[in-house]
Formats: sequence, structure tokens, C-alpha cells
Amino acid sequence: MALLQVSAVSKEEGNATILQDISFSQQSLQKIAIAGASGSGKSTLLKIIAGLIQPDHGEVWFENTRVKGPNEKLTPGQPEIAYLSQHFELRNNYRVEEILDYANTFTIKKADALYRLCRIDHLLKRRTDQLSGGEKQRIALARLLSSAPKLLLLDEPFSNLDLVHSNLLREVIQDISERLGITCILVSHNPADLLSWADDVFIMQSGRIIQRGSPQQVYYHPENTYVAELLGAYNVIWDEQIKSRLGFSADEHKQQDLILRPESFELNGNTVSGLNGTLNRIYFRGGYYEVEILLPTQKLLVRSEKKPAGVIGDDVFVSIKNGE
Repeated sequence: MALLQVSAVSKEEGNATILQDISFSQQSLQKIAIAGASGSGKSTLLKIIAGLIQPDHGEVWFENTRVKGPNEKLTPGQPEIAYLSQHFELRNNYRVEEILDYANTFTIKKADALYRLCRIDHLLKRRTDQLSGGEKQRIALARLLSSAPKLLLLDEPFSNLDLVHSNLLREVIQDISERLGITCILVSHNPADLLSWADDVFIMQSGRIIQRGSPQQVYYHPENTYVAELLGAYNVIWDEQIKSRLGFSADEHKQQDLILRPESFELNGNTVSGLNGTLNRIYFRGGYYEVEILLPTQKLLVRSEKKPAGVIGDDVFVSIKNGE
């Protein structure tokens, strides 16, 4: 039996459709990530699930209980569902321990374990005006978790955080799933936050879920260029001769653009089924290089662990990696 059931949920504001016929279910401990452009309806969907916004049509069920919206109850929100907004606030001029004690339902021992898990145990005596943005984010998260929710909704939790605090929060969220046994839905625009964490990825566009699947399925087999762009660099192969030289069946892919990730290619590969091109640009990305190759009719982006030999303008050879 599903922990969460979203059935035909729709929402409009004025003449604009915010959500359109959204339906899905979530099992206990299933990690769902949602991606989409700004205005695609991600935050509205989370708030409806949390009981903070009233849907115009459809229903949300949590543990066989219908989630009521703010039009149906005096205090908005659903017990055992916690929503962390990207615009969270902490009261000023309070010590961290005071803010946490106000919401805490745990024993002292269990609360201390939670604060260690959230990496805030060293911050308890500080005042809120002495905290960084990343520290405030983890404290807001600990405050929600201290009410013992069963479902945690995370709305762009990594926004406005530097790399150090983003990585730390990413570890905390992973621990929440594994050690506390809390089911999570995460909204983010960063592919690194989604692909390494989620069991299933939902892609939203204009208020609809247009693709869903495992991280591997959605990343390597995007429905269209909108999906592909949300999750990283990509190539669109439209030239029929290039498809053929790369080894793709003309019958299967005729008149159909191919979307291939840069890591699907290799340089100086098989001369029988590959392509001749010209080395145009080399981008160092830290642990790898992205290489732009000029073909007769289009450009191609290739990911390489090693810097290509030669200089800009040299002829190079590109082929599909074995197994792609």
C-alpha cells in the first residue's frame, strides 16, 4: 500500500494553469526527485501535498487519510508531513537550542543524535544572527525532523548555498533517508542533487509530469531536449548520414533526432563506424574535459578523461563507445 497517493491534482491561478492532472504514488522510503524549469509547478505541488495550498481538482491521500487544504481546516498542514521551503526563516535574537526546543518532541538522547546527524550539535549555543546560510538551513531541517515526520518535502534545499555547505547538506539528506527511515521528495534544479540520490525522477513542464523513470533512464533516454537540458550537457544528432556512420539503424531512427550525452562518445575510436571531425575547443571541467568537435553539418560535444592530443584545428576521429 502506498504511503502517498496523488490523484488528478490540478491548480489554476487566474487564467494560468499551474498544475494539470498530476497523479503518482510513493511507497515508504522511496526517494522521489522532481526537476523542472522555473514556473513548472514544482513548489505548488509540494505545498498541495503538505496541505498548505488547496487544489482546485483532485485529491492527496497520506496513509489512507485525505490531506485537507487550508480552505478545509483552521491550521494549514498535514500531521507527519514536513515541508522545508527554500524561503525558510529562523527567528532573530534566539539561541539555536531555544528554537529547537520549541518544536522538539524527542527525548534528550534522541534529540542529541538528531542534531549530530544534521551537523549542528556544535551550534546549539549560538544565536541565529551568528549563523551562515548553510547552518541556518540545517537548523531549520532539524527543527522539522524533531517533530518526527514520516514524509519530508524538500523544496530547493541547496539554493543559495556554496559548494561546501551544499555537499554537507547533501550528506545530511542521504543520512535522513538511510538512518531515520524518513521518506523524502526533493525538488532541485541541480542534476548532481537528483541523479545520485533519487530512486525515481519526475520531470515537470508547464504544470505536467512529462517524464518519469529511474535516474539512468531519464538521463540517458530523455523524452526531448527540454528534459535533456535539465540534466546536463547533450548532443542532438539530426543528420541521417551522421547517424548511419555512428552505427544507428536508419529504419529505427529515420526522421528522429537522437539525443546523446557527451560521455557516449570517445575520441580516436573505431575508424569503421565513426566520424571524422575537427578539434574546435577544449574545456577543462576538473575531473574531465569537454571537447567540441566540428562535423560537416553540426557540432559535437565529447567528454574525455584525458586532454586530447593535438591542437585546435587538428583532425580527430569520434565514435560511439562500446555498449552505448
